[in-house]
Order: sequence, then C-alpha cells, then structure tokens
Amino acid sequence: MTEDQFLQEVTKLGIALTTEQQNKLNKFYQLLIEWNEKINLTTIIKKEEVYLKHFYDSLTLVKAINFNQVNSLIDIGSGAGFPGIVLKIVFPHLDIVLLDALQKRVNYLNTIIKELELKNIIAIHSRAEEYAVSHREEFDLVTARAVAALPILTEICAPFVKVGGFFLPMKGNVDIELKNSFHAFQELSLKLKRTVTFSLPVEESSRTILMLEKIAPTPLKYPRATDKIKKRPL
Repeated sequence: MTEDQFLQEVTKLGIALTTEQQNKLNKFYQLLIEWNEKINLTTIIKKEEVYLKHFYDSLTLVKAINFNQVNSLIDIGSGAGFPGIVLKIVFPHLDIVLLDALQKRVNYLNTIIKELELKNIIAIHSRAEEYAVSHREEFDLVTARAVAALPILTEICAPFVKVGGFFLPMKGNVDIELKNSFHAFQELSLKLKRTVTFSLPVEESSRTILMLEKIAPTPLKYPRATDKIKKRPL
C-alpha cells in the first residue's frame, strides 16, 4: 500500500488526515525502522507493508467504535506502538497509556512520543496484571493487538475497562478462540456487542475486531488461566 493508497483507503473509513498527521506518520515510520535495527520490534519493515499492516490496520478500529465518544484508552502490550501511537496521531484528543512489559520497547515508545511531540500519552513499563491493581476500571477503551490467545487476553484486559466502556481485541481468524472465550466473557462481566470481520485492502488478509462492552465491575477473584502463565511477559 503506497501512501496515496493509504490516504484513499482511510478516507473510506471516514478519516481525513491533515498534512501534519501525514508527516507524523511518515516520521513514525522512519523512527520505527531506525529502532528496529537496535531492538526487535517488527518483521514488517517495507514502507508499503507498514502502511498497510500496521498503520491502516490500526485505524480499522473505527469500524467498531466512534472515537469521538472515547476519551481514555490503554493499549495493552503496545510493542512497536500499534495501534496506540497511530490512534494518538489521528485522534489527538485521546488520553492514552501504552503498556509494555519490556523496558527496551518502553524506551522506544517514549522516544516516539517525544520526537512526534505527542501530548497526553505515556508509555509504562509494567506487566498488565500488576498495573491493573491500581488502575481498575479506569479506561473508556482497551485495545490489544497480537498479544495472546483471546481467553487469556480477555482476563488480562477486562479489569481496565470502565463499566459502560469497551474492550476491542484485534484478531485475524478468531472462530476457534471465540468459541473458547464465552465463559471468560461471562465471568468478567463482558458482553459481545459486535463482531466486525473484513479483509485488508490490497492483500485481502482476514481481520476481526470484537466489540465487548463492560456491563458490571470485574470480580476481584475469578478462575484465571493467567495464573498458569505468570512468567510469560505480556
């Protein structure tokens, strides 16, 4: 996907990017490539692929939710900054936390925030389970992309969501994972409101975004698959 194709496709999503936002995305790409030579961030490095599989893919969340109605967001396992950094560039009103368990990636994210002069966004070095202890039900929206299997990811992310807020996991083909997740949804007071399935332009790879609404506070104690993987960095 060329930059021109990217602009055409995001317009179809209802997004009109300013010249400043386009420049920030381009600078983000350049910084991503520079840092990728120092630490392992992504195997996708060609500009056309980054614009498609990272930048455009991050913005497909608008298919599931109206960001004008969202104020606070936490991106769990933010990694290279997708979707969190892209969302901040395109929707600057968002108050965003980027959470990652690896200090090197947090250092990178802080550099991106500084170089792009982004405001009201912070990168935090912490495991999600630990950060949730003091930030329960604090965010309008929780995002996560390529972090863990859906049942485990739900247990990790649900505590952060405000009652009335949403958890939007981003997945590929999710059929099997979804079948194994309904018990976790019920236990964690989440209701599946919408399943958005689509294909990326150009390459036509499958994507799914689940829209899970928090309908009641998350129980403080519940059976947790994550207890079996405490040593796994997320």
